[in-house]
Amino acid sequence: MSLLLLINPNTSEAVTRQLAQAAAALTPAGGQVLTRTARFGMRYISSEYALALASHAVLDAYDTALSEGTSPNVVLLGCFGDPGLLALRERARVPVCALAEASMREAVERGRYAIVTGGAAWVPMLRRLAWSLDLLDPLAGIVSVEPSGAELAADPEMAGRVLRQACQQAAALPGVASIIVGGAALAGWAARLQPEFALPLLDSVDCGLRSAWHMTCV
Repeated sequence: MSLLLLINPNTSEAVTRQLAQAAAALTPAGGQVLTRTARFGMRYISSEYALALASHAVLDAYDTALSEGTSPNVVLLGCFGDPGLLALRERARVPVCALAEASMREAVERGRYAIVTGGAAWVPMLRRLAWSLDLLDPLAGIVSVEPSGAELAADPEMAGRVLRQACQQAAALPGVASIIVGGAALAGWAARLQPEFALPLLDSVDCGLRSAWHMTCV
């Protein structure tokens, strides 16, 4: 049996439950998912400061899981921003993947891509991440909506309205072949909005899970 350790770098248990629900739908036969929530940091990461704290919290969550006897086959960071990814890859003895990298790599297979996410502070952070992964050139643009991911999750009616508008804006960018709906708290929205769009809408959580399971022998 292959075990996926799914770490939520946010301190919100509600986000962890969302991640677990998404994981349950994509866990293959013979697979098991264990979730861990960051013990410190911010309830929902939406700033450079919060991202820095989360990088430390991710390492702490991994070490804590191992100290409890957990032996994962793969680790997934459940945050669209990938805090602590490179540090955890250096430390862990198993493959480590994360939502933003996985979704960007899946999107670029189709050509130029755009990102829709919550919170304006994420725009420069995601552009920097795309640059570090050598995936900035195919990035047509990032459309951020004013509410954070946590605020979107708390108000589904508002979330549907603003995410629909953002996806329409992203679809109008030159050469876009797919749109990433990025954010742990936005899990499920790509599928809900897909019938309204000709372009593929990629759910960052689903992309991360597919990437993680691909790295195992399940």
